[in-house]
Amino acid sequence: MDKKLKVLLLLGGTSPEREVSKATGKSVYFALINLGYEVIILDPAYGINQPIDVEDFFSEKDYVEISNENYLDAINLISSSEINIAFLALHGKYGEDGTIQSLLELKGIKYTGSKVLSSAVAMDKIMSKILFEEYNVPTPKGFHFKIGEHTSEEIDKMIVQKFGYPAVIKPNDQGSTVGLTICKSSEQLDEAIHSAFEYSDRILTEEYIPGRELTIAVIDDKSLPVLEIKPKHAIYDYECKYTSGLSEYIVPADIPEDVAKSMQEIAVQACQSLRCEVYARVDFRLSPENKPYVLEVNTLPGMTSLSLVPKMANAMGISFEQLVDRIINLSLK
Repeated sequence: MDKKLKVLLLLGGTSPEREVSKATGKSVYFALINLGYEVIILDPAYGINQPIDVEDFFSEKDYVEISNENYLDAINLISSSEINIAFLALHGKYGEDGTIQSLLELKGIKYTGSKVLSSAVAMDKIMSKILFEEYNVPTPKGFHFKIGEHTSEEIDKMIVQKFGYPAVIKPNDQGSTVGLTICKSSEQLDEAIHSAFEYSDRILTEEYIPGRELTIAVIDDKSLPVLEIKPKHAIYDYECKYTSGLSEYIVPADIPEDVAKSMQEIAVQACQSLRCEVYARVDFRLSPENKPYVLEVNTLPGMTSLSLVPKMANAMGISFEQLVDRIINLSLK
């Protein structure tokens, strides 16, 4: 493999997961340097005003004002002849939903991970659920609605009729549990709906699956070992995901071998149902009866020291640098 390949590292962005993306970008940057790649960093949220100092890309304080409008200007700074591939370290809206992928396609720039359609569909929880059901991927019961479509009283009635409380209320197109609430009763419903609508104009409501939080990475249509997450909070929320010490990770998960094998097969099936490519992470709930339910597929999962895909890869003897290298090589095919 030619170590002189030029990699465009895209990080930051404007989604609520901007800080997580910077952390992913920092980890990936040093891996790329250690692997011998030439690296150009670009934060699309900064437009033409990109930092000179590498460390400014990773700083908590923004270098200049960020905006969605800056994306076009930023991508236009790069010529397809300058680089071999873009490594996407973006998360959330405009980074994981097919938007940046579309701009790179128009520029003729190859990039890591899934293509435009699968990125968009995986980010859209409602569309993902429709496809899961079409391809017989086990997923919690649910229904969806848009702003102004139903009153809280009507939504409460639907929850009671379809699956009862507790119920999960979440925005349609956010990651990292942003805007998500587990409603234990109808008294919490108004606040939960209001919180979710702050991030999306559509809401997905699902039955709450009691049990265990598990996840499986799929690389090149092959599942890595099952990982169990034991958060210190009641749910694996934003703070537990990105604060060291607030979650325990067990890989391989302590579950029956036949359950693990079944979940690994379901993870591949879930990715294939959404046409995911190269790598992704499939999140599950496992009921007390050991019945797995797919919650969602992440097409650009986190790649930091606390992230789950590197932990699963490490359990297979794959180092972080080897994982980054493999993602690039698979994406270049």
